[in-house]
Amino acid sequence: MKPMTIGELSRLANVKVTTIRYYESIRLMPTPDRSPTGRRLYGAEAVHRLSFIRQARDIGFPMESIRDLIDVQTRPDSDCGSVDAIARQQLTEVQRRLSKLTALETELKRMLGACHGGQVDNCQVLAALNDRI
Repeated sequence: MKPMTIGELSRLANVKVTTIRYYESIRLMPTPDRSPTGRRLYGAEAVHRLSFIRQARDIGFPMESIRDLIDVQTRPDSDCGSVDAIARQQLTEVQRRLSKLTALETELKRMLGACHGGQVDNCQVLAALNDRI
């Protein structure tokens, strides 16, 4: 595969150019080669790495976990226990957020259930929010 520009990489990996530059600045992506005119040049590995990062971000992994996953991936003979631990930690975080969202849903339903329309000065939603201050 011939070297590609950042724009081509962006299209292939479905990631914005600014995001690619950011990932390079935090060293999640390796520093690319440069053309004689200074343009960034990428190979097939960059598409794979960037797609991996995008998938991990879509699942909600934080940057440090993604960095750890990439590091483990570069050592294919190592034990995958650390990968399992990272994924379990992410699952725990997702479950914590779901629990919090469920509590918020319950509270909003309660507030809306108390609402009977009418004037703002008798609004039960606003009253419930003011009670929380």
